[in-house]
Amino acid sequence: MSESAPGTTTVRPAAPDAGHRRRAAPAGARTATGVCTVLARYLTASAPVAITAYDGSLAGDPTAPSRVEVRSPSALSYLLSAPGELGLARAYVAGHLGVTGDLYDVLRTMTDMAGGLRPAERLAIVRELGPRHLRWVPPPPEEAPGRLRRAALGLRHSRARDSDAISRHYDVSNRFYELVLGPSMAYTCACYPTDSAGLEQAQFHKFDLVCRKLGLRPGMRLLDVGCGWGGMVAHAAEHYGVHAVGVTLSREQARWAREDLLRRGLADRAEVRHGDYRDVPESGFDAVSSIGLTEHVGAGNLPGYFRFLCSRLREGGRLLNHCITRPTTRERHRTGPFIDRYVFPDGELAGVGTVASAMQDNGFEVRHSENLREHYARTLAAWCANLDAHWSEAVGEAGVRRARVWALYMAASRLAFERRGIELHQVLGVRTSASGHAAMPLRPDWGV
Repeated sequence: MSESAPGTTTVRPAAPDAGHRRRAAPAGARTATGVCTVLARYLTASAPVAITAYDGSLAGDPTAPSRVEVRSPSALSYLLSAPGELGLARAYVAGHLGVTGDLYDVLRTMTDMAGGLRPAERLAIVRELGPRHLRWVPPPPEEAPGRLRRAALGLRHSRARDSDAISRHYDVSNRFYELVLGPSMAYTCACYPTDSAGLEQAQFHKFDLVCRKLGLRPGMRLLDVGCGWGGMVAHAAEHYGVHAVGVTLSREQARWAREDLLRRGLADRAEVRHGDYRDVPESGFDAVSSIGLTEHVGAGNLPGYFRFLCSRLREGGRLLNHCITRPTTRERHRTGPFIDRYVFPDGELAGVGTVASAMQDNGFEVRHSENLREHYARTLAAWCANLDAHWSEAVGEAGVRRARVWALYMAASRLAFERRGIELHQVLGVRTSASGHAAMPLRPDWGV
């Protein structure tokens, strides 16, 4: 979605909305009592994670490198009052549930707890700890309204609602994204040319791979929809000599991208517009890149999306669609409640078969598909490491709750890519002539 690993995200301990402090565990304590009696079932004997609670109880090895801290009764109220992952996310974002150590390692070790409590487990907690924990606790202010309340903004994937969703996610702070993404300001899956490559090298390689798949040459015209901070636009103009137009719904992204193009001396042949891709009036482009936008379009709107992009291309023009995908075409398109409420409102993911079919049925001949799933896991790990390294400044830019949202979503997404819960596909299509001429090489010439 726009998108969303070697490296870690270390989330420092913090009391709810307060400074960073670590509570000392009882020396030698290994037996769960009190609140931790119930939570101990999520730990195996060898798990490198301990759980502490506000009542002084502890489960697991007190010398474990990672620790989950149940800091107040409100943490349990969040877990019990909201189904699945949403309650867990609320408790963590609000600071009532904390993590000392590596958040990714905790999620990997405690997959069952990370997925949320099942009804029978919530009932067991109520029986053991009392019904007072069932009380409703207001969600953190960073949480978006539910899907039904969002209807007041218009139909799902209407222009007004899409604009609001994009602004909520991307208009946080350009400096915050600089800290997390690094100098490339690329918020999409990188492509690592070697095991030893770093994030910036991998992002350069990703943009270069897209340019080569599109067959860009000097003097061509490129349209980049959902252009973000203009990374693809700048790369294509600087290294391939094209005239590039990028479009983003985020006002802050467009402002940053325009300033960047001026700094790099590219404003004479590259531009970034603040607006909806559907408002692009020009046609006859030689190539279109869509990197991380399909997730915001909606599965039901993919046919119209690809018809529009095809109408912007000349005959023989190519489209490279780069997006997060489901592992099969049988899974639900909508994202889970945490991603929907805190990260990408109204986001939807489809299987690569659905994406390729929509392209094929709406003007494109599909010529190539590539799965970069492992590359996205590595990308997310690098982003997590960046956030950890700049935690204090990131909190100063976006607030501690917003920083926790990003830490949780990136660590969880890294795990999902590693375990094939989600994938990342690049699909290349071409608009052939009426006679079937595709202007494509007999074999791929982009080095894969």
